Amino acid sequence: MTDADEDIVLELRDLYVGYYKDLNILQDLNVKARKGQITAILGANGVGKSTALKAVFGFLRPNGGQVLLEGEDIIDVPTHQRILKGLAYIPQQPGIFKDMSVEENLELGGWTFKRDKKQIAQKMEANYERFPVLKEKRKQITGELSGGQQRMVEISRTLMAEPRMLLVDEPTAGLSKMLSEEVYDMLIMLTEEENLTILLVDQEIRHALHISDYVYVLELGRNKFEGPASDFDDLEKAFWVA
Repeated sequence: MTDADEDIVLELRDLYVGYYKDLNILQDLNVKARKGQITAILGANGVGKSTALKAVFGFLRPNGGQVLLEGEDIIDVPTHQRILKGLAYIPQQPGIFKDMSVEENLELGGWTFKRDKKQIAQKMEANYERFPVLKEKRKQITGELSGGQQRMVEISRTLMAEPRMLLVDEPTAGLSKMLSEEVYDMLIMLTEEENLTILLVDQEIRHALHISDYVYVLELGRNKFEGPASDFDDLEKAFWVA
């Protein structure tokens, strides 16, 4: 095994996925996400980007191929156990509880160790150090926060379980340009300062290329291009910019 292979946290190998067994949206998909990096999956609407994340997290069972987490095929592992293995998923539509306080939302992220009050307190304090604005607003109703801060709450709640690998689907959908910048800065911080590995699905091509280390482009559910994000400047102009 090479050093490059040892850096692979998640690998999708020859993956076929669909909502019906006889109709695969993803066909022979191959993706690798390396430790401490942001890997982006890009492409037009309907090519299967979000479907790939759902298959990785266990919401969809692949019709063929493998989902390898740190070398282990997890296709038969239930979703809640994938969380215990260090995998976390942040969906496109915010999943926060808007009628609950910031603090209550974060506490829900510690459900796997909910009986350990000391551990919950430690994880929450770590989140407050990570995102000081949340400490200031910890008693505030989450629905009263800005869109970017709500995303911050969702990311913080996810980090309560100390994942090593994040699946992030359209993190800035519906946010203004300014708030989007905040969210992208958060993702960069998580890789650079905490060595998290991120697999990102995004429609914001320029931003995704700017923050990512490696990029996969899909077409009709298959691999079309791949390479370091720095190699995609010309492709962006040719394929995505009108």
